[in-house]
Amino acid sequence: MKIFKRILLLFAVVITILVVYNYSKLNILAGYSAKNTASAVFIAERTLAFTDRTDNNFSPVNLASNAIDLEKKRATSSVFGLLTRKAVFREGLGSVLTLNEKDETAKYIVPKRVTMSNTAPYPYGNGVQKDTLFSTINYQKLNIVMDSVFEKKNKTRAVIVLYKDQIISEKYAEGFHNKSKILGWSMTKSILSTVFGVLQYQGKINVQDKAPIASWQKDARKEITIHNLLQMNSGLAWDENYDEISDATKMLFLERDMTKMQENKPFVGAPNETWNYSSGTTNLLSGILRGQFKTHQAYLDFWYADFIDKIGMHSMVLEADLSGNYVASSYSWATARDWGKFGLLYLHNGNWNGTQLFAKDWVDYITTPTPTSNGTYGAQFWLNTKNLFKDVPKNIYFADGYQGQRVYVLPSQEMVIVRFGLSNFDENEFLKGVLESVK
Repeated sequence: MKIFKRILLLFAVVITILVVYNYSKLNILAGYSAKNTASAVFIAERTLAFTDRTDNNFSPVNLASNAIDLEKKRATSSVFGLLTRKAVFREGLGSVLTLNEKDETAKYIVPKRVTMSNTAPYPYGNGVQKDTLFSTINYQKLNIVMDSVFEKKNKTRAVIVLYKDQIISEKYAEGFHNKSKILGWSMTKSILSTVFGVLQYQGKINVQDKAPIASWQKDARKEITIHNLLQMNSGLAWDENYDEISDATKMLFLERDMTKMQENKPFVGAPNETWNYSSGTTNLLSGILRGQFKTHQAYLDFWYADFIDKIGMHSMVLEADLSGNYVASSYSWATARDWGKFGLLYLHNGNWNGTQLFAKDWVDYITTPTPTSNGTYGAQFWLNTKNLFKDVPKNIYFADGYQGQRVYVLPSQEMVIVRFGLSNFDENEFLKGVLESVK
């Protein structure tokens, strides 16, 4: 009996040591699962079973057990019963991880939105688009290309190809359709960039100005410009690693105010000389945007009123952190068709059906390669200036999100291509095939 008790005690000690040693990892793992589950169920209107089977079924996230409280609009995730995280849904602001019990019932400000019904044909409304056949399109070849990107290995969920403002091909995986909201992940960074473009066009900001960060004014960081931040070329330290505990994972799953982590980082390089991809930088920019408005309400409203709802992206939901700041690095949901509208806004150089939202030279700005990025990055958009895609025009540019979320803009071809999925895929072959279907 004594031996048995000693074995149990030893086992308990080992478990305790493992939990303590891996606490941060378990915390982030459960946090990811709870946040993703809450958003998928309450924003995208998926079932818990579907979410567990398709969104949370990869290692190590599939180690977490998830539960949903439909009445309280809350998701709970636990890893082996050792650590539990909760995420709550807030109407208008999406889902957010809680850090204490008070967060579950805290009051919050929500964006005011105007989403009047527009039955005009897509894309300038949400009605049925005009039935148009283009003699320059080889539809049979295009269908073959679309089928190929939906092969099982690619885990594609949605693809839309737009040509001359018309959908020429549209396809969805089982369980998805043209009203399904899908997470854009880091494509949200391009949404943030666009908000800066709108503000600049309105004469309310100049991205060449020094970043208005009070804590930087007594050291060398005061020389960093908004432009440096938009190009992720500030010279500040940041660890963007999702395979372990990093700046990025701590920010997304442990922070109350996600705009602050990058602000507190030291230099590891020099502005305009040290490109480093950083979700912290994008959220810092979200905080800078907050400072441009007299009230938090005005900050929340502007993104929708002066941009998102103005082009009819009414399905879009921007998610906010516990402090009410939009998590511009990662969290925006919308239908594939609405993401297509976003691409068309850029294809038309900021003009939406006769209304100019941002200047044409903003497109030139966001597609100008960032120094030291090897021609791959502009201002929160990705570029092909160095033939990243060898069979695709160099002037293509795109919003890019985790697991292959994409909105490609092809100016010379008058095309926008949207793809959503759960894994990366052979982008060059897919784009090449689409382009070869146009005579």
